[in-house]
Amino acid sequence: MFTMRLHGSTCAFAIVAALASASSRAQDTAAADTATPQASTTSAGSGLAEIVVTATRRATDLQSTPVSVSAVDSTLIAQASPRDLGDIAAFVPNFSAATIANFNAASFAMRGVGQTSIIVYFEPPVAVLVDDFVVPSVQTQLLDTFDVAQVEVLRGPQGTLFGKNTTGGVVTVRTKRPQMEYVGVDARAEFGDFGQKKVQAAMNVPIGDIAALRLVGGYEKSDGFYHNGACYGPVTGFVPNKFEGSTGCLGGERLGGKDVWQARAKLLIEPSPDFSALLQYEWIRDRSDSVPSVNENYLYTGTNPFVTDLLGLTDPNAQNVDPLKRAGYTGRHDGLLYMDQGQRISVDGLYANLEYDTGIGTISSVTGYRKQKSRIPNSYAGATALGSDGQLLSFFDATRDDDRKTFQQELRFSSDFKGPFNFVAGGFFQRDKIDFCVSQILGFLDLTSGPLPFGEWNNTPYILCNAQKAKSRALFFEGTLKLGEKLTIAAGGRYTWDDKTWMGRQQTFIPALNGGFDPTISIDHALDASVYKYPAGVVTVKDKWREPTYRASISYQATDDVFVFGGYSHGYKGGGFNDQIGGFAAFGDDLDAFRAAARATNPETADSFEVGFKSQFLDNRVRFNVTSFYVKYKDLQKQLNVPIVVNGQPNQVTIFVNAASATVKGLEGELSATPVEGLTLRGVLGYQDGKYKSYTAENAGYDLASAPLDRAPKWQWTADAVYSVPLGDDYKLTLNGNVAYTGRNLNTQAIDDPRGNTFLNARTLVNGSITLAQTDDKYYVRVIGRNLTDKRYRIASQNVAGLWLNSQFGAPRYFGVELGLSFGNHL
Repeated sequence: MFTMRLHGSTCAFAIVAALASASSRAQDTAAADTATPQASTTSAGSGLAEIVVTATRRATDLQSTPVSVSAVDSTLIAQASPRDLGDIAAFVPNFSAATIANFNAASFAMRGVGQTSIIVYFEPPVAVLVDDFVVPSVQTQLLDTFDVAQVEVLRGPQGTLFGKNTTGGVVTVRTKRPQMEYVGVDARAEFGDFGQKKVQAAMNVPIGDIAALRLVGGYEKSDGFYHNGACYGPVTGFVPNKFEGSTGCLGGERLGGKDVWQARAKLLIEPSPDFSALLQYEWIRDRSDSVPSVNENYLYTGTNPFVTDLLGLTDPNAQNVDPLKRAGYTGRHDGLLYMDQGQRISVDGLYANLEYDTGIGTISSVTGYRKQKSRIPNSYAGATALGSDGQLLSFFDATRDDDRKTFQQELRFSSDFKGPFNFVAGGFFQRDKIDFCVSQILGFLDLTSGPLPFGEWNNTPYILCNAQKAKSRALFFEGTLKLGEKLTIAAGGRYTWDDKTWMGRQQTFIPALNGGFDPTISIDHALDASVYKYPAGVVTVKDKWREPTYRASISYQATDDVFVFGGYSHGYKGGGFNDQIGGFAAFGDDLDAFRAAARATNPETADSFEVGFKSQFLDNRVRFNVTSFYVKYKDLQKQLNVPIVVNGQPNQVTIFVNAASATVKGLEGELSATPVEGLTLRGVLGYQDGKYKSYTAENAGYDLASAPLDRAPKWQWTADAVYSVPLGDDYKLTLNGNVAYTGRNLNTQAIDDPRGNTFLNARTLVNGSITLAQTDDKYYVRVIGRNLTDKRYRIASQNVAGLWLNSQFGAPRYFGVELGLSFGNHL
């Protein structure tokens, strides 16, 4: 195992990490990427590189950009070896990344608001843009960072210039562009613990004098770091059942492995110095294992036991066992689950980014079409048992399947007048269509109330389907006026028209899809029960919103090295429907009541105030940026897991309501320094203090406003150090280490008992790498270590009212070796 062979490197990593101090987000970027705004190169010993960002839709120096923005470039990405976009959060203050419970989906949070729900119609408060295209699904936002030129993270409401409206912030990813008159190849391969194998490559080829093609591809395969080892028994049902008295443990096989293919083809055409067209095709095929679930009922200290405990489906000594060794997974192929095939996520995207310089400004067009198909099965409870017939109990197994098609068009004009006034203006359009079904196998009901008249619950799919068609249109304008050499003011606004149509049918069995009961009806997959294919009992609900958003800022270049700014922004997050309404056919034949309950939430709004300064000194060897902020949230969209009774037994329904208002204040600091040649120190500090002003919900069992805000750790910090030394004339050795801390934060909130709230525990992670490379970086070998102290920490957790409590965990200590090459020639 890699861990055994490389364990001795831990001391070296820890020593490097101890050097860590302060931070900024970007360094030099390879010459092949100069077409994309990013950190410009500087020679060794000349100080920190200039960081170029596009946070105002113009290429500007980070140190004179009057917004809260951090940038992470390809050099820092290579040194830190992040697994995906979520690992970038460690280098951005008050940006927290986790996953949604039971899914490999992004749970991004900033300044007191975050995404904790997988609901497909729910608009996240933190948007992700890739080459200016808004990625609509959180399921595919945890992007791989290979071939990324730069990541910019804008904190606070984004309601003027960036795609869809958000209340928390936006993450913009810029991939490397093809380069003219250059032939080159970049490649890397990583091998490590848990059967990790990753191979990625990019090739740049010129096409005549006016075009260039860049082909990027990669494959990742691993065995996973969980074990299917949950124990159970003796099972004690409320009624006679085939699982009665069963006891034992699962087989212990590895779970949670990855199996992902992805590729991009990028064609850049520049027939003249004034016009460029970047055309892209994106392809992803993710066949990774279903996300393992670890039962943690013991975290709840209340008086009402979970049904999984009452039925004897959990191990009373579980908390004394490594959670990574006791996941619970059935792997069932039948019941429409196909869990043995893992998750099946397929993405195909076509994009076009066009730019034309008119002489007085630049016209930019962003066009994209993205099709995503997701089939995501899971054993949610992490608890099962073996029946007398050899079948595993699907206590609550389900597959969430959806087809999604998204079209986006943005057109904007950025003026380039020679005078003191300039502006950015444009329009945005997005059309999003989703067809969704969830099929559940609720085997626990065989143990609590007995089988159905036509079969066992453990063999009978129970299907809920709905669909949505959404359109978003917006016009925006922002102007900037220089009042002399040092003072600048800016103001802008956006007006958005959002329209959504939702169609849904209550949960039903396959024979009842036509409205009666026809046992001859047969389907092979959950989406075969789509509301478009079986319209019986389908209701339609429409809603629309018309919202203005706006921002203003003032900035002052106090000295050549000190820039101060202040700003106000008003943002909103669109209203949305709930893909879980209609569960358990709670409304029966009363379709009017179903239609009323299916209504959308209204938008939530944010008013943000911030003041900050950006500074650099000691001949640009030290950079220190600080921002303080205060945000008021109104009509917060809250996910409530409301307890209900089904067939005499406890269950829950998930609803969304505009239930709360809150305030968040905080401080964000970034420090970077090059005290001596070859050494770069970085530090990030985020502090936020969030409180509800009000939080009301029917049937609440306590004052909900007494709970902390979702996904809002009070403290977050990272210290990082990179030291590079030459080894003769031909080689160099680079040591990188970082320590990252994230405070305890609420993940899901129960409305009946505060002891049912689930939290992501505080964690301090130590990572590092040692790289031996040729001086010109043509070839390198890198030893990577992550989570060197082998910390167990939750990345998702949920309490499903009265039934179970389960979690997912971050990866344990990992060692790997990466081999890379990069070479090419300018023609």
